Amino acid sequence: MHTKEQLLTKKILNWYDLNKRSLPWRKDVSFKKKQYYTLVSEFMLQQTQVVTVIPYFKRFIKFIPNFNSLAKVKNEKLIKLWEGLGYYSRARNLKKTAQLIIKNFRGNLPNNFDDLTKLPGIGNYTASAILAIVFNRPYIPLDGNVERVLKRYLYLKKDKEIQKSNLIEKKTIFGKSLRSGDYAQALMELGALICKPTNPICNECPISKNCKSYKKKDFNLIKTTKKNLEKYFILKVYKKNQSYLLIKNTKFNFLKNLSIFPMEELSNPKNFNENLNFKMSNMNMNIKIQYFKFNQKFPSSYWIDKKKLDSYMLPSFTKKVVRYLEKN
Repeated sequence: MHTKEQLLTKKILNWYDLNKRSLPWRKDVSFKKKQYYTLVSEFMLQQTQVVTVIPYFKRFIKFIPNFNSLAKVKNEKLIKLWEGLGYYSRARNLKKTAQLIIKNFRGNLPNNFDDLTKLPGIGNYTASAILAIVFNRPYIPLDGNVERVLKRYLYLKKDKEIQKSNLIEKKTIFGKSLRSGDYAQALMELGALICKPTNPICNECPISKNCKSYKKKDFNLIKTTKKNLEKYFILKVYKKNQSYLLIKNTKFNFLKNLSIFPMEELSNPKNFNENLNFKMSNMNMNIKIQYFKFNQKFPSSYWIDKKKLDSYMLPSFTKKVVRYLEKN
């Protein structure tokens, strides 16, 4: 390894040792607990900001403290603890993964890329994070934070420069450290606390001296454009006194098996007057609300009392719809 890379690595690690946030999953715990804490936190962090995750993580490990209890936990309890974090398939995959860890790996996380990526909900990124943080392997997971540091440090702007494959190649400039787990987290932390999406705090950055964006005073980030799918739905409202009818969602890929209002997807409707709009993963949901008289049977449906909204196991999507209906 070149001394230039070693120097970069050293600067970033020194900065991290002095500035890292104290996060509940970074606590000094036994190796067994570290595996569990890392798995749970990485799943929670997949689509969610650190600040949001902290209280969820603490509550989760209080009620589900290890792989065994996670493998056996009742789905209602699991979803209730996840409620509000969204992307519920993460919670279901987390439980499936715990079951496989117990069944096939004697209750320990596998320590290689192939076995890890075969587990439900673990892609390349999460596998790299686990290998670095738990097993101290020299992996640098490319999350949004690390990508940002890389793009700015090397001033990557062109379309082919910011492709994933090129970023994976270029991240070798960060070098390696014997403290691989700390180093992976140090790079993420640098992006989260210093090299922020807007107004990066360059005067506190350990590597700004050689940063090309800093030299050019141009911190704009170019993103590869991802198109959101426009989708259209009729949402059917059946109301009885103080109650609304919900069904278990078995037909749509989003919010799988969770309670939603009966819905129907329309393809390219004409003059669609929407009442509500939701962004969900890569989908822009345009929703039109229609009221119906109740006269048909719905499989696995039930009524919820709008006054007791919080006592039900509901995704926040459904709660937002109820609140909208109450207002209008």
